[in-house]
Amino acid sequence: MKAIFPLWVAGALVLAGSSLCQAASLDLNLSGDAVQFEAAADVAPGIQLGGGVLDSDYRDDATVWHGQLLGVERTRNYEVGVGARWTQLDSDFGDGGGLGLGGYGYVYLPEVPALSLGGYGFYTPSVVTSGDLDDAAEYGVRARYAVTSNVDAYLGYRRFRADLDLPGVGTRTLDSGVHGGVRLVF
Repeated sequence: MKAIFPLWVAGALVLAGSSLCQAASLDLNLSGDAVQFEAAADVAPGIQLGGGVLDSDYRDDATVWHGQLLGVERTRNYEVGVGARWTQLDSDFGDGGGLGLGGYGYVYLPEVPALSLGGYGFYTPSVVTSGDLDDAAEYGVRARYAVTSNVDAYLGYRRFRADLDLPGVGTRTLDSGVHGGVRLVF
């Protein structure tokens, strides 16, 4: 879990830049094998810039960085974002990066307005990868509960798999499992 220091640096940069933005969030989640930190900020109405890092010991050591630019829409009933993400991985199985497409979506339940259900997914095809990475996919689902007006607690499931273009390696799951987290919105 050597990525903890860069996590704090990334968080401080988002906090410093958030005064220029309309909305921002910091997200930290943990599982038995991994820690993930993400930061995002709206840089213009409907445009979100974000990034994060996942450090996992699921099957060996893997660190996955990403930066993304999404078009977003939020209402009292739903939250959705679609766009592009650059993913860069450094693992015991191989290294590489690539540009993928995907997004996220959450629906707020009318019967329990503090509860939202949803998920996310990003796919990086081989045509836009570099290094050892042939293609990659990350997806997950979450149930979020608004503890206060600017703090969500959640439980989720995440899976990240990469197909590495090295002899004898092939497709590897670099992280998979249930995690719990907290998201601060400001």
